[in-house]
Amino acid sequence: MRSIQFENQSITPGKIVCIGKNYAAHIEEMNSAVPEQMVVFMKPNSAIGTTLRAVADEPLHYECEICLLVKNGDILGVGVGLDLTKRDLQGKLKQAGLPWERAKAFDGAALFSEFIAAPVDPLELRLELWVDRTLRQSGEATAMLYKPSVIVGELNTFLTLDDFDVIMTGTPAGVGPIAVGEHFEARLLQSDSTLISASWTAL
Repeated sequence: MRSIQFENQSITPGKIVCIGKNYAAHIEEMNSAVPEQMVVFMKPNSAIGTTLRAVADEPLHYECEICLLVKNGDILGVGVGLDLTKRDLQGKLKQAGLPWERAKAFDGAALFSEFIAAPVDPLELRLELWVDRTLRQSGEATAMLYKPSVIVGELNTFLTLDDFDVIMTGTPAGVGPIAVGEHFEARLLQSDSTLISASWTAL
């Protein structure tokens, strides 16, 4: 089982619960439609990786997301992560009406920063993704269609959130392909203060 770090302790998430189509601007850039219900899909523990790859059978795309760490069915901690996607394959699966797991749940498809204790108000959180010192993505929790507390509440109505599960809350606009050698820095901020950051160089 693969682990993540929470306040300098190694913990093992049983699963990663992902929220799709949670920022209006990202829905627009993907030429998609606002869903009637919250979009939920899963990544297994085996999707947790530490290496940012540019290719895995096909070119990969990045999606930076605010991430929540769960305990007792509520938000314990926060971090930032990359949801890696086989975009061409995902498009084919969507057209065929098939699940996304082959495009989203492969080994190494989820990269995370360390996690820290959650702030009193998660709506104060925002993310930034810098690629080669250029800002590619920026998104505030207040811009989510489903805010963090709403996400956790709705998930609790139909599945068990085990202690130390991770929730990836969706990505803002600005997603794109990964190129070998690019340097990625993901930041989680509260107001203008950086709470946590993580960096990777694409291989």
